[in-house]
Amino acid sequence: MTKYFLSLPHDSAEEPTMENMDPAELQEIIAAVGAFNTAVEEAGAFVTAGGLQPPSTATTVDYSGDSPVLTPGPFVEAKEYLGGFWIIEAENDDVAIEWAKQASRALRSKVEVRALQEEPGA
Repeated sequence: MTKYFLSLPHDSAEEPTMENMDPAELQEIIAAVGAFNTAVEEAGAFVTAGGLQPPSTATTVDYSGDSPVLTPGPFVEAKEYLGGFWIIEAENDDVAIEWAKQASRALRSKVEVRALQEEPGA
């Protein structure tokens, strides 16, 4: 089965976190995401998932030269950033997209779907 990356874009201007959400709305979303996670796990499609801190907390490491260079912040400035993700297994794009529809509804947010690259010949 193919592994898919379901990513959760967020608006860079806001840098939303659970700490600054309305508590009632947060509880509704946590319940909906919990139900989604349970469905993915029960279907045997769950691989891993996680939420990320905002890009302002990032450090970019570049050791492509003679010594490492550490830069505070994200490696690229963008109007949106990756706020969290799931990695799931699905038979094909259509199945992965159906999972993404459910995730998007639970989060009340956009979800991007991309297949992970497989090693050539695998």
